[in-house]
Amino acid sequence: MGKRKIAILGSTGSIGRQALDVVSQHRDLFEVELLTANNSSELLIQQAKEFDVNNVVICNEAKYEEVADALQPEGIKVFAGMKSVCDLVRDGDIDIVLTAMVGFSGLESTVAAIEGGKAIALSNKETLVAAGSIVTRLAREHQVPLLPVDSEHSAIFQCLQGCGNNRISKIHLTASGGPFRTWTREQVAAATKEQALRHPNWSMGSKVTIDSSTMMNKGLEVIEAKWLFNVAPDDINVVVHPESIVHSMVEFADGAVIAQLGHPDMREPIQYALSYPVRLSLNNRKLDFAELAKLSFYAPDREKFPCLDLAFESIRKGGNMGCIMNAANEVAVAAYLRDEISFYGISDLVADTMAGVNFVAEPTLDDIFATNESAKQHAAALLKERKR
Repeated sequence: MGKRKIAILGSTGSIGRQALDVVSQHRDLFEVELLTANNSSELLIQQAKEFDVNNVVICNEAKYEEVADALQPEGIKVFAGMKSVCDLVRDGDIDIVLTAMVGFSGLESTVAAIEGGKAIALSNKETLVAAGSIVTRLAREHQVPLLPVDSEHSAIFQCLQGCGNNRISKIHLTASGGPFRTWTREQVAAATKEQALRHPNWSMGSKVTIDSSTMMNKGLEVIEAKWLFNVAPDDINVVVHPESIVHSMVEFADGAVIAQLGHPDMREPIQYALSYPVRLSLNNRKLDFAELAKLSFYAPDREKFPCLDLAFESIRKGGNMGCIMNAANEVAVAAYLRDEISFYGISDLVADTMAGVNFVAEPTLDDIFATNESAKQHAAALLKERKR
């Protein structure tokens, strides 16, 4: 493979930092063209210097002067705001864009990169959850590959290599079960944010970790899988796998199941997306099958984790319902992290917002942005009422 120029959107987050570790192991094959961050100016400055990037964007415009003063003397061009991110990924000299921003904010820049004909290494779940039909249509129109970075979707993608035109019978999405897998519903109801943030297997940001504890994270992945692999909701099965060794499985018509295995390490799916179709060496822990005492699988407890059914409900409804659900969840998780609602207050707020916001069956991109705002406002109003 030739040298690839990479943009990392959200370089100071967990995925962004691990992506840079991958780049550091293959500097002869990857060149970082653009880094972006929202608020973490100090780390952004450090990363830009270490990888000698050409462009950086600090989305929080209040921090522009700090970043510019540090980097412009190094010959690094500094910009501010989301419009700058979109302009650079649309028109910049970039081969592949890693979308590692958290939340709905990743949608606009992903669309801009697709319009610019850039390959997408997709880590931002909300892009397909909120606007799956629009984004996948744009990718087809611009002949842009959507290369999954989530470990589960990367696993499915890898399982499908060499399978030709054989139709998927079922996708089995694995889930760790989060920190509350063995708790009773009564114990979960009283769970604090500190307890919810203790994920047993993966190291992630706070928003994603809370989503894992509610199993909303798996619900978002169900919606992503529908759009990435063109499967019906009824052909997607969620299975709890506490060891997090089997990252997901694909079942075919003859009953054969192909699985992708590995230790919990996001650098492997990140690297595969950046280097696809080439497999490169990686300084990570390799599986020793003699050490694996057992691999266990369980059905998820849908009563204990109602967010999973909310996600299936949204994808069956279609239209802008995924966007409504996602926006409400962002508001609810933020409120839980501020100790303003209980653990089950998250799913309650999401369900009530899904029931209360105007449904659009065939939304445009403008409709999706409008839906995101109206759903957040509706959820915030509900939250205010419940705090009285």
